[in-house]
Amino acid sequence: MSKISVGIYDEHKLVQEGLNVLLKSTKDIEVIFKACTRNQLIDSLNTTPVNVLLVNVHNVNTSFLNLMIQINISFPRVKTLILSVHDDEEVVLKIIKTGANGFLAKESERNELIEAIYTLRNGHDYYSESITHLLLKRYISKIQNEQSDGVANLKNLSSREIEIIELWGNSHTNREIADKLFISVRTVESHKNHIMQKLNLKTAVDLVKFAIKNNIIEIQ
Repeated sequence: MSKISVGIYDEHKLVQEGLNVLLKSTKDIEVIFKACTRNQLIDSLNTTPVNVLLVNVHNVNTSFLNLMIQINISFPRVKTLILSVHDDEEVVLKIIKTGANGFLAKESERNELIEAIYTLRNGHDYYSESITHLLLKRYISKIQNEQSDGVANLKNLSSREIEIIELWGNSHTNREIADKLFISVRTVESHKNHIMQKLNLKTAVDLVKFAIKNNIIEIQ
Protein backbone atom coordinates (compact mmCIF):
# COMPACT_ATOMS: atom_id res chain seq x y z
CA MET A 1 0.00 0.00 0.00
CA SER A 2 1.28 3.50 -0.85
CA LYS A 3 2.29 5.95 1.85
CA ILE A 4 -0.28 8.20 3.51
CA SER A 5 0.29 11.69 2.18
CA VAL A 6 -0.12 14.43 4.78
CA GLY A 7 -0.28 18.22 4.66
CA ILE A 8 0.33 20.46 7.68
CA TYR A 9 -1.36 23.83 8.19
CA ASP A 10 -0.17 26.07 11.03
CA GLU A 11 0.75 29.73 11.10
CA HIS A 12 3.82 29.00 13.24
CA LYS A 13 6.74 27.38 11.42
CA LEU A 14 8.16 25.92 14.64
CA VAL A 15 4.92 24.01 15.19
CA GLN A 16 4.99 22.82 11.57
CA GLU A 17 8.51 21.50 12.04
CA GLY A 18 7.57 19.85 15.31
CA LEU A 19 4.68 17.97 13.67
CA ASN A 20 6.93 17.10 10.73
CA VAL A 21 9.52 15.56 13.06
CA LEU A 22 6.83 13.57 14.89
CA LEU A 23 5.65 12.06 11.62
CA LYS A 24 9.02 11.53 9.93
CA SER A 25 9.82 8.39 11.89
CA THR A 26 6.66 6.63 10.67
CA LYS A 27 7.54 4.91 7.40
CA ASP A 28 3.97 4.76 6.10
CA ILE A 29 3.41 8.51 6.42
CA GLU A 30 4.92 11.20 4.20
CA VAL A 31 4.54 14.95 4.78
CA ILE A 32 3.96 16.46 1.33
CA PHE A 33 3.64 20.13 2.23
CA LYS A 34 3.61 22.61 5.11
CA ALA A 35 1.54 25.81 4.82
CA CYS A 36 1.36 28.78 7.18
CA THR A 37 -1.13 31.00 5.34
CA ARG A 38 -4.59 30.45 3.89
CA ASN A 39 -3.38 31.13 0.32
CA GLN A 40 -0.43 28.74 0.70
CA LEU A 41 -2.77 26.05 1.94
CA ILE A 42 -5.25 26.36 -0.94
CA ASP A 43 -2.43 26.51 -3.51
CA SER A 44 -0.80 23.42 -1.99
CA LEU A 45 -4.05 21.45 -1.98
CA ASN A 46 -4.62 22.38 -5.62
CA THR A 47 -1.16 21.29 -6.75
CA THR A 48 -0.40 18.41 -4.35
CA PRO A 49 -3.55 16.72 -3.01
CA VAL A 50 -3.07 14.79 0.24
CA ASN A 51 -4.89 12.03 2.09
CA VAL A 52 -4.92 13.82 5.43
CA LEU A 53 -4.61 17.51 6.30
CA LEU A 54 -3.43 18.35 9.82
CA VAL A 55 -4.79 21.70 10.98
CA ASN A 56 -3.48 23.20 14.20
CA VAL A 57 -6.10 25.64 15.50
CA HIS A 58 -5.27 28.79 17.41
CA ASN A 59 -8.22 31.12 16.82
CA VAL A 60 -11.65 29.66 16.11
CA ASN A 61 -13.16 32.64 14.34
CA THR A 62 -15.46 33.08 11.34
CA SER A 63 -12.52 33.25 8.94
CA PHE A 64 -11.15 29.91 10.15
CA LEU A 65 -14.55 28.19 10.09
CA ASN A 66 -15.20 29.45 6.55
CA LEU A 67 -11.80 28.12 5.47
CA MET A 68 -12.62 24.66 6.83
CA ILE A 69 -15.97 24.69 5.01
CA GLN A 70 -14.23 25.76 1.79
CA ILE A 71 -11.74 22.89 2.09
CA ASN A 72 -14.51 20.39 2.77
CA ILE A 73 -16.40 21.52 -0.34
CA SER A 74 -13.46 22.06 -2.71
CA PHE A 75 -11.39 19.04 -1.65
CA PRO A 76 -13.91 16.37 -0.53
CA ARG A 77 -11.31 13.57 -0.70
CA VAL A 78 -9.03 15.27 1.82
CA LYS A 79 -9.62 14.14 5.40
CA THR A 80 -9.16 16.98 7.87
CA LEU A 81 -7.69 16.30 11.31
CA ILE A 82 -7.98 19.17 13.80
CA LEU A 83 -5.36 19.68 16.52
CA SER A 84 -6.57 22.15 19.12
CA VAL A 85 -6.11 23.39 22.67
CA HIS A 86 -9.79 24.36 22.57
CA ASP A 87 -11.96 21.61 23.98
CA ASP A 88 -15.11 23.37 25.18
CA GLU A 89 -18.32 22.05 23.70
CA GLU A 90 -19.34 25.08 21.65
CA VAL A 91 -15.98 25.38 19.87
CA VAL A 92 -15.69 21.64 19.19
CA LEU A 93 -19.18 21.45 17.72
CA LYS A 94 -18.59 24.49 15.51
CA ILE A 95 -15.44 22.92 14.08
CA ILE A 96 -17.02 19.49 13.55
CA LYS A 97 -19.96 21.09 11.74
CA THR A 98 -17.55 22.49 9.13
CA GLY A 99 -16.92 18.91 7.98
CA ALA A 100 -13.77 18.06 9.96
CA ASN A 101 -13.15 14.30 10.06
CA GLY A 102 -11.12 14.14 13.25
CA PHE A 103 -10.34 16.12 16.38
CA LEU A 104 -7.42 15.70 18.76
CA ALA A 105 -7.54 17.60 22.05
CA LYS A 106 -4.60 19.16 23.90
CA GLU A 107 -3.83 16.04 25.98
CA SER A 108 -3.27 13.85 22.88
CA GLU A 109 0.13 12.22 22.36
CA ARG A 110 2.15 11.14 19.30
CA ASN A 111 0.75 7.60 19.19
CA GLU A 112 -2.79 8.95 19.07
CA LEU A 113 -1.84 11.34 16.27
CA ILE A 114 -0.48 8.42 14.21
CA GLU A 115 -3.56 6.32 14.98
CA ALA A 116 -5.84 9.19 13.94
CA ILE A 117 -4.05 9.58 10.61
CA TYR A 118 -4.37 5.86 9.84
CA THR A 119 -8.04 5.92 10.87
CA LEU A 120 -8.87 8.87 8.63
CA ARG A 121 -6.99 7.34 5.68
CA ASN A 122 -9.12 4.21 6.12
CA GLY A 123 -12.31 6.23 5.78
CA HIS A 124 -13.35 6.60 9.41
CA ASP A 125 -13.65 9.63 11.69
CA TYR A 126 -11.44 9.91 14.76
CA TYR A 127 -11.94 11.84 18.00
CA SER A 128 -9.72 11.79 21.07
CA GLU A 129 -11.21 10.40 24.27
CA SER A 130 -12.20 13.72 25.84
CA ILE A 131 -13.90 14.85 22.62
CA THR A 132 -15.72 11.51 22.32
CA HIS A 133 -17.03 11.92 25.87
CA LEU A 134 -18.17 15.44 25.09
CA LEU A 135 -20.04 14.33 21.94
CA LEU A 136 -21.56 11.35 23.76
CA LYS A 137 -22.76 13.61 26.56
CA ARG A 138 -24.30 15.93 23.98
CA TYR A 139 -26.03 13.00 22.23
CA ILE A 140 -27.42 11.58 25.49
CA SER A 141 -28.72 15.00 26.46
CA LYS A 142 -30.45 15.32 23.09
CA ILE A 143 -32.09 11.89 23.46
CA GLN A 144 -33.26 12.72 26.99
CA ASN A 145 -34.77 15.99 25.79
CA GLU A 146 -36.57 14.20 22.96
CA GLN A 147 -37.92 11.64 25.43
CA SER A 148 -39.08 14.43 27.75
CA ASP A 149 -40.85 16.11 24.84
CA GLY A 150 -42.48 12.79 23.97
CA VAL A 151 -43.79 12.35 27.53
CA ALA A 152 -45.13 15.89 27.53
CA ASN A 153 -46.89 15.31 24.20
CA LEU A 154 -48.36 12.03 25.41
CA LYS A 155 -49.99 13.86 28.30
CA ASN A 156 -51.86 15.98 25.77
CA LEU A 157 -53.53 12.91 24.27
CA SER A 158 -56.68 11.28 25.57
CA SER A 159 -56.83 7.55 26.21
CA ARG A 160 -59.09 7.18 23.15
CA GLU A 161 -56.54 9.00 20.95
CA ILE A 162 -53.72 6.74 22.17
CA GLU A 163 -55.96 3.76 21.43
CA ILE A 164 -56.46 4.98 17.88
CA ILE A 165 -52.72 5.54 17.35
CA GLU A 166 -52.04 2.00 18.53
CA LEU A 167 -54.63 0.44 16.22
CA TRP A 168 -53.67 2.57 13.24
CA GLY A 169 -49.96 1.94 13.83
CA ASN A 170 -50.68 -1.79 13.76
CA SER A 171 -52.08 -1.50 10.22
CA HIS A 172 -55.81 -1.34 11.01
CA THR A 173 -57.92 0.60 8.53
CA ASN A 174 -60.25 3.42 9.57
CA ARG A 175 -63.22 1.05 9.17
CA GLU A 176 -61.57 -1.62 11.34
CA ILE A 177 -60.73 0.95 14.01
CA ALA A 178 -64.28 2.28 13.92
CA ASP A 179 -65.74 -1.23 14.32
CA LYS A 180 -63.41 -2.11 17.21
CA LEU A 181 -64.16 1.10 19.11
CA PHE A 182 -67.86 1.26 18.16
CA ILE A 183 -67.55 4.70 16.60
CA SER A 184 -68.04 6.04 13.08
CA VAL A 185 -65.32 6.25 10.42
CA ARG A 186 -65.77 10.02 10.41
CA THR A 187 -65.04 10.11 14.14
CA VAL A 188 -61.89 8.09 13.61
CA GLU A 189 -60.71 10.55 10.95
CA SER A 190 -61.56 13.46 13.25
CA HIS A 191 -59.52 11.90 16.06
CA LYS A 192 -56.56 11.45 13.70
CA ASN A 193 -56.64 15.09 12.69
CA HIS A 194 -56.76 16.19 16.33
CA ILE A 195 -53.85 13.88 17.17
CA MET A 196 -51.69 15.32 14.36
CA GLN A 197 -52.48 18.87 15.49
CA LYS A 198 -51.76 18.15 19.18
CA LEU A 199 -48.42 16.51 18.37
CA ASN A 200 -47.53 19.09 15.72
CA LEU A 201 -46.90 16.33 13.16
CA LYS A 202 -47.25 16.69 9.40
CA THR A 203 -47.29 13.17 7.98
CA ALA A 204 -48.44 9.66 8.84
CA VAL A 205 -44.79 8.58 8.90
CA ASP A 206 -44.08 11.15 11.63
CA LEU A 207 -46.97 9.74 13.65
CA VAL A 208 -45.62 6.19 13.35
CA LYS A 209 -42.17 7.36 14.46
CA PHE A 210 -43.73 9.09 17.46
CA ALA A 211 -45.71 5.96 18.36
CA ILE A 212 -42.65 3.71 18.15
CA LYS A 213 -40.45 6.13 20.13
CA ASN A 214 -43.04 6.30 22.90
CA ASN A 215 -43.75 2.55 22.97
CA ILE A 216 -47.35 2.91 21.82
CA ILE A 217 -46.68 0.41 19.06
CA GLU A 218 -43.87 -2.13 18.66
CA ILE A 219 -41.85 -3.08 15.60
CA GLN A 220 -42.66 -6.69 14.77
